[in-house]
Order: sequence, then structure tokens, then C-alpha cells
Amino acid sequence: MTSPDVVKKYLRLRMGNLEHEVFSVLWLDSQHRVIKVEELFRGTLAQASIYPREVVKAALACNAAAVILAHNHPSGVPDPSSADINLTRRLKDALDLVDVKVLDHMVVSVREVVAFSERGFL
Repeated sequence: MTSPDVVKKYLRLRMGNLEHEVFSVLWLDSQHRVIKVEELFRGTLAQASIYPREVVKAALACNAAAVILAHNHPSGVPDPSSADINLTRRLKDALDLVDVKVLDHMVVSVREVVAFSERGFL
């Protein structure tokens, strides 16, 4: 994963066609190399329940230094909702406590991926 565009293409191929919402993370080491890609939560057509405590536990379990968060919008519209923005803030705050840097949060659809970093949400 050498650039945001490579990450976007990977996530679109991995998650873009799913008919249910999935929340995944790319756990990264201190050099931002991928340690592991993990689907943490699976939801319904319109939502998935995300628990910051479980995200922090998973980060510590793989000794991550950084993370890229990602979830899909099965509707095909990748615009982040206000709930997505609030969740990202909560996850960033929780992961900051254990020195894991949130590099981005990407919302994936079949045709497009929207990165929070490019929209100024991080």
C-alpha cells in the first residue's frame, strides 16, 4: 500500500460490491507497512455497530502503530454521514490514548472511495 490511490483501489475491489455494511481496518507498523487487514464488524444493508473498545483491543493485539479505517456504503453513495464523522472522531480519540495514529478513514462504494483526509475530516 504505497499511496492513497493504491489503498482506494484495493478497498474498492475488496468491499465495493458487498450488499451489507462492513467495517475494516488496515493495521500498519511504524513505517506504515501493512501488518494485517481485518474485517472487524459486519452489519446490515444500512449500518454496522462499531465499538471503539474492540478497535483499540485489536490495535494492541497486532501491535499497530497506525491504522486506516474503512467501511462500505452498499447504497453506492460514498459520501460520509454525520454519524461516520462522529464515529471517526471517537475512534481517533480512543486510539490516540494508546499511541495508534489514524491516517485515514475511507468510505467505499462500487465506483468511488471517499477519503476523510481529502475532505478535511481528520
